[in-house]
Amino acid sequence: MAFNELDLKRIDYLVGGLCRRRTLPALAGQLRLGFEIAGQSVILFEERPDWRDLAKRKRSPFAKLRFVRTTGLWTLYWRRADLKWHAYRPASPTSDLAALVAVVDEDPYGAFFG
Repeated sequence: MAFNELDLKRIDYLVGGLCRRRTLPALAGQLRLGFEIAGQSVILFEERPDWRDLAKRKRSPFAKLRFVRTTGLWTLYWRRADLKWHAYRPASPTSDLAALVAVVDEDPYGAFFG
């Protein structure tokens, strides 16, 4: 198991809180933010109806927070146009998940929300 119950609650509070704040209630049917946990990573994505079939929803990941338990550090990644994850160099790895979530929220270089 990658994260314990306390870690999951903290991730939901910080990352889920960002997604809930950034999803406008009036547009939630058209665009909403969410996250999923995959191993040692938390992947943030935007979800919207598929243009070919409006009954289906399409997820587009835009940020990844990866935790390395041996070092206790979180690293922030962004998804470039080549659809690969690249380390987000303006933010150094840190043990403070809240600091990296704040970087995503502020998005000073337009890497996450344009």
